[in-house]
Amino acid sequence: MMRSLSVLAVVLTAATLSSRAEDWPEFRGPTGQGLVRQGSMPTAWGPAKNVVWKQDIPGKGWSSPVVAGGHVYLTTAVAAKNSDYSLRALCFDARSGKIEWNKEVLREDDTAPGIHPKNSHASPTPLVHGKRLFVHFGHMGTACLSLAGEVLWKNTDLSYDPVHGNGGTPILVGDLLVFSCDGASDPFVVALDADSGKVRWKAPRKGDAGRKFSFSTPLLIEVKGQKQIISPGSDEVSALDPKEGREIWRVRYDGYSVIPRPLYGHGLVFLTTGYGVPSLLAIRPNGKGDVTRTHVAWKTNRAVPHAPSPLLVGDELYMVSDRGVASCLDAKTGKVHWQERLLRTNDGFSASPLYADGKVFFQSEAGTGIVVKASKRFEEVAKNEMNERTLASYAVADGALYLRTEKQLYRFEGR
Repeated sequence: MMRSLSVLAVVLTAATLSSRAEDWPEFRGPTGQGLVRQGSMPTAWGPAKNVVWKQDIPGKGWSSPVVAGGHVYLTTAVAAKNSDYSLRALCFDARSGKIEWNKEVLREDDTAPGIHPKNSHASPTPLVHGKRLFVHFGHMGTACLSLAGEVLWKNTDLSYDPVHGNGGTPILVGDLLVFSCDGASDPFVVALDADSGKVRWKAPRKGDAGRKFSFSTPLLIEVKGQKQIISPGSDEVSALDPKEGREIWRVRYDGYSVIPRPLYGHGLVFLTTGYGVPSLLAIRPNGKGDVTRTHVAWKTNRAVPHAPSPLLVGDELYMVSDRGVASCLDAKTGKVHWQERLLRTNDGFSASPLYADGKVFFQSEAGTGIVVKASKRFEEVAKNEMNERTLASYAVADGALYLRTEKQLYRFEGR
């Protein structure tokens, strides 16, 4: 009898652990592609609906929340005297919303270039790995902190002339922290040693774009046993060897100020090309050198986003344009299954959508969350009004939805 009870306890414990949702340790979650792979999340929320807690956020920033080990991490920029900004990292208790620590990491002085009205001084999303937190403030610098808020290292040596401020988020590739530095001139991709913050390699962009600035977050993929860092920039996307930053292949296009993070699936890399008229490209990543004419499987410029990243769920690719037109396409061919305007208002869209439990979740800049079925036929499930501006993307952990608005951070649970 005791043996049976012990076995039952082990089974129940294993079931509980397997049903527990993953942490959300980086921009767009554990896959980097906006997928909640297990568990579910609320489909209804609002300022007074399914709220577990809400917490005021000091300063302003559009970095998205990340969740790891029962804590939520954000960055923000707090206006200081003499027009300076205190660039800070914050840690919240995920259960209560209490701010556990609030640490100044860097200081941005009044000589820094201006930013786009839709941007902030703290837009790149933090990254948690093991016992370390990595935060990035674009041209102002990058830092590594302990999870208790102790600054372990800073790198402020990568000076470049930004346009519209900071944006792209770093990724971790083994012991390297990789991000793009696409400013007004001489753009490059850089890898820092994750333990020391020292530069391990720099890879200059090979193209000569007229407008060189971009803000995309790279994606790490593996093709036939070879790791590739996919890094879009102005007029080109490059696949880089993580060991030394050597270019494996590239595709040229017309586009600048590229923001969305790429996707990978079905043997294809999916990315958008930025301003002026964005295109969505599906690229076979098995080439060498310039493969513009040989490895683009399909492309479209219908309702393609400038800012929100696309989303790949099975055979379907979902996206929402900045003007609120959502699309569902066949990922292998580009065939359009449906295109629908999500709102009758003129709300813009900047946040990247995510998938959870058979549904796709969109978020408008005015604070409206739209939930639709992940299906070849358009079906709206819910519409949720926050009535507060938000450009940050969702985070999900343990069945809870985390949403950053202009002034507050929310945790929602329920149905």
